[in-house]
This record gives sequence, C-alpha cells and structure tokens, in this order.
Amino acid sequence: MSTHADELVVLDGSTFFVSDRRGDVCGTAADGFFFADVRHLSRWELTVDGEPVRVLTARTIDYYSARVYATLATARVGENSPVSVRRDRIAAGGVHEDIVVENHSDKPLRVRVELQYASDFADLFEVKDASAISQDNAGATTDGSSVELWAERGGQRRATRLTFGALGDIDADRAVFDVHLGPRQSWETCVDVYCSIDDIETGPRAGHGGFGQLHPQMPMSLTEWLADSPQLEADSDVIAHTYRQSLLDLAALRFRPLPELAWSLPAAGLPWFMALFGRDSLITAYMALPFQPHLAETTLRALAALQATEDDPYRDAEPGKILHELRRGVLAASGQIPHRPYFGSHDSTPLFLILLDEYERWTGDVGLVRELEPAARAALAWIDGPGDLDGDGYLEYRTRSPAGLENQCWKDSWNSILFADGRQAIPPIATCEIQGYAYDARVRAARLASEVWGDPILADRLEADAGALRDRFNHDFWIEARGHYALALDADKRQVDSLTSNIGHLLWSGIVPPERAELVARQLAGPDLASGWGIRTMSASDAGYNPIEYHNGTVWPHDTAIVAEGLRRYGQRDQASELVVAMFEAAASFDYQLPEVFAGYARSDTTIPVEYPTASCPQAWAAGAPFLGLRTLLGLDADHDGLHCTPHVPDRLGKLRLSDVAIRGGRQDTP
Repeated sequence: MSTHADELVVLDGSTFFVSDRRGDVCGTAADGFFFADVRHLSRWELTVDGEPVRVLTARTIDYYSARVYATLATARVGENSPVSVRRDRIAAGGVHEDIVVENHSDKPLRVRVELQYASDFADLFEVKDASAISQDNAGATTDGSSVELWAERGGQRRATRLTFGALGDIDADRAVFDVHLGPRQSWETCVDVYCSIDDIETGPRAGHGGFGQLHPQMPMSLTEWLADSPQLEADSDVIAHTYRQSLLDLAALRFRPLPELAWSLPAAGLPWFMALFGRDSLITAYMALPFQPHLAETTLRALAALQATEDDPYRDAEPGKILHELRRGVLAASGQIPHRPYFGSHDSTPLFLILLDEYERWTGDVGLVRELEPAARAALAWIDGPGDLDGDGYLEYRTRSPAGLENQCWKDSWNSILFADGRQAIPPIATCEIQGYAYDARVRAARLASEVWGDPILADRLEADAGALRDRFNHDFWIEARGHYALALDADKRQVDSLTSNIGHLLWSGIVPPERAELVARQLAGPDLASGWGIRTMSASDAGYNPIEYHNGTVWPHDTAIVAEGLRRYGQRDQASELVVAMFEAAASFDYQLPEVFAGYARSDTTIPVEYPTASCPQAWAAGAPFLGLRTLLGLDADHDGLHCTPHVPDRLGKLRLSDVAIRGGRQDTP
C-alpha cells in the first residue's frame, strides 16, 4: 500500500495509524491513531538521547504493518553512528509496536530512549475541520508498567491503555528507558495499545508473537484473500499490477461495522471515511462481485439491518431508506452530528435493490434474496413514497436537517449541481442518474418478485412503473438544443443544463432509448468531457468547470468505470475499452493505486495525470474501478446459465484472462 511520501500508514478496518516517516505523531494535522472515529493517540514521539531519530528507510510491509530503520540524529557525512533504531508497527484491533536499539560497535554504549504520548480523544470530524476540542473530564493513571489515558466526552468514556514489555520510568505522558548496550548488543521493548469505549476494550490479542505473527482478525487473512480472488493472466504489466494493488486496497479497507456480521465489507476510504457508507459500499460491492462476492453479501446485510424504520428529520431518515453514513465517534454518540446513522443520500436506496439483484445473478443465493425481501419491499415503498417529494414520479432530495448535506447524489459537495452558466441549482433537486437508478431498481426488483418472491402482481406493477418512468424521463430531461440529458431538474422543474459525466450513468442503468445511445456516447467521447485519462465530472465548456474542483471538472476512476460499463451495455465496445485502458494507464502514474479523484487537465497538456490535493487513498470506489474495467474489457455477465464472456480487448494489450471466477456456487475461467 502506497501513501504520501511523508506519511507512514497502517490500518485494520476502521482502526488506523497515520504518522510521519519516523513513525512519530505530533497531533497538529490528520495524524494519530484513530479507533472508531476518535483519535486515541494524538502524540507518539520517539527520541534517542533527546533527539528524534534520522530515518534510513520507512516502508509499509502489508497494509497493516510497517517498519522503520533509523539511526541517531548525530549521523553526518563521514561520521556514521554506531547505533541503529528499528520500529515495527502493526494495526490489529489496537496497535503493537516494537522498538529495537542495536549497538554495532565493539564498545559498550549508553543511550536514553524516550517515548512521549498523549490522547486528545478528538472526534474525526473535529480533526478534519481543525475544530477546538473540549473535554468534560480527562486524566491518566499508571501502575509503573502501563498507563491508561482517558476522557469523558459526550456521554462516552474513551480510554487508551499502553503496556510496555521492558522496565522503565512509565509516567502519564512519557516512558523513559536508560539503556546499557554491550558490544554488538541490542535492546528492545514492545508496546501494546488498547482502546476502550465505556470499558469495552479492544486491542492486540494476547500472546500474539509480534511482528510477522500478529495479523488483523478478518474472516480471511490477506494471503487467503489473494488466493480466493480470481487469478489474472495479463500481458500488460500495468493491468496486472493495478489488479493486484486493487485487491490489496480492498483487503485493507475491510471491516465489520456490526458484530453479528460473519464477513467484512469495505470502508469508504482513508483517512476521513473509514466507516460504513451506503452509496460507497454498494457501488464498490457491485464492482467487486465477480472477484469477492462476500463484500456484496455483507454490505446488503449490514445496510438492511440499519435501514430506517421511522421518520427523523434531523437524520434525514424516512421508513425504508438506506443509510448514507454511520459514525461511532463522540459527536455522533452525543447527537451533535446526525451520523448515527445519517440517511442523507437519495441514491443508496435504489442502489441497494440493484446490488441485491446483481448479487443473485452472480451467486445464485436466493436464500439471501428471500431473507431481505422485507427490506427490499420497504426500499420500493420509499422510492414510491417519501423519496418522491412532490409526487411527480421523480426522486428529488432536500435536506431537512440543519446539519444535513445540501446535495444527496454521488456528487454531494455543496456546489456540485450547476447550470451551464455557473448558477447553482436550488433544491429540491432531481438529478438524472438517480432517476436512472430508480428505473433499474424497479426492473431488477420485478425480476426478483417474479422469480424468487413469487409475486407476479408486484412484478407486473414494477415493470409498468419502470416503463412509465423511462418515457417520462426521456421527455423531461432531454435538452434538444444542447443534444444531451440535463444534469437535474431544480426546484422549479427547470432543466439544469450543464453537461456532466452523469449522462454515462444513464447508459449503465439502461434508461436511455437505443436511438439516443450513440449521441450520448459521442458527447462522452468529446474533448469537453474526455480528458484522455478518464471522463471529467463536468464539461470543460461549461462555466462551472474547474479541473481541480471536487465534482466540477475532476476525473473520478469509479465514475469513469461506470461510464465505460454503460457504453458496453449499449454496444459501444471500442469506446468502452479505450476508456478502460486510459484508466489503467492513469493508474500507472499513481504507482498502480488509483486515488479517489485526480485533476481534469487534458492528457495532451500534462502528459501525466495530476494529483488532487486531498484525495483519499486507498479508497473503495477507486479500488473497485479496475475490477469493473476488467468486466468491461472481458464482457463479463452472469445469469442462471453461469458466466458469459464476450471479450473486446484492444490488440495492443495482448492476453487478458481470468481463472477461478466465483459464479453461482462454482468457479469458471474466461476464454
């Protein structure tokens, strides 16, 4: 797993540790050790003889472990220190760290090793926004060999407990070890970090054995995860490396938000989104279905368990609605933010139905489809009811919460829904892609009602409703003068006329009539939307375009992958394949690890993709995008007859083949 050059990151699901290359944390930025959306270590600084160490090499080994080799700060050209320092760190429930000091000389040495620590117990949202932190009650207790830092905030008691493997002077804010090293001798101590919420503690398992033996407690180890995934044969090194990195990234993001879940699902992204999301987890699980179907199963179970059952304006919740985001921090627990969970996404609910149907196609697991029938029916009722604010047949959103999101589509930044002249649309807003999702959800739910739930009446109604929506949508959203679909309808039902990547999602959903598909494909291929690395979120010809604006001109890998798969659906195979190849070529410039988003500058101008300053990485959608890209290139689909493969791979890529693809309880190879 790669990180920013000046950072060292290890993670285990929603637990993660971000430090500088020395392994230190000063608590002045987005660094520290985070557990369940709260920073449990805001200071973690090692000094030897009063000085920070000088790093020789710092590397992540696996996503959950890292190693730092260093020497003393006194090292100079021609004056090498005889002392080396190694720090081995593992995230596994809590954190385990080994500190090893070695004397490479023939003379005895004496050094002072000091580790300073603190816990501010800041909520992740406070860290992100650089907010002031207030604690109701806080303190520290020590017994000479361990120390516990604690605070009471927002009705929660959080604690960080540190235990040390060597004798030393253990205080409330530092541990000091006066180390005597004989010739060629080494000294070490281990530190285990445990976290607790209201006295329920989590940390490294007892007797873990340390580096190389301690691993995250996932249903599949990393080795098992890689072995269980389809094996890729590719002449293209870029595709092969990107595929492996995507598998590693999704493994790194796995976690279980509910204790009753047997399997894991992906958190949205590091560092700010290591939590359960609706839209993000659903789309990622969809992309990964041919590769790791357990992600879809667990995502569906978790979101059904947390589906809204009551009306709650503060959380933008309505019965049947699928959540947007679940947080466990002190601000959510105390109700200062509505994320327990928050339901401010208008597309999660139809996406839930889309994934449920696609999951059955790939796995044949009708048992889960029957088990989740009540949740699916509740989701359909929300689409027909509260999701349509004015009863016009479209899903439109407007937050009811003072802390809610103004935009509740995938482009959920405050300024993402703009007219072509740059004016901002006023909610309620009905974005085009959400209508496409609602259409697809009805078509797919109709199949499940007919084939699994044994309800032909519901199936017929859903088919009719889907057809009516398709006809109405293609009249109301089509802009004849501009030759493309509107981004949205605003509060006055005016067409928000900017040209955006959202039109590619319409191809993915199937709501576009065949006679318009080629015109939509041409719009997507034009230089205003196509950057050469992927599809821009907004046309470069519209007034709101900015190549480094989050949703108004950047390129998102997952967005590009969805557009490419939509093009494949309508037979635009050449264009779809070239778009996927461009996405893989962009990955090569990011060490094969696609970030959440990158800048929308034209490839012809920059020759390399340009980083976005605050992109999450690893990020679930971005990790899933290469999987969907492979599905597009290989033409992979599934139904009762098994795996279907109609490859359309550009000749220059050479061989591209998957073996051991999970399909309806078995395994199958592509040609």
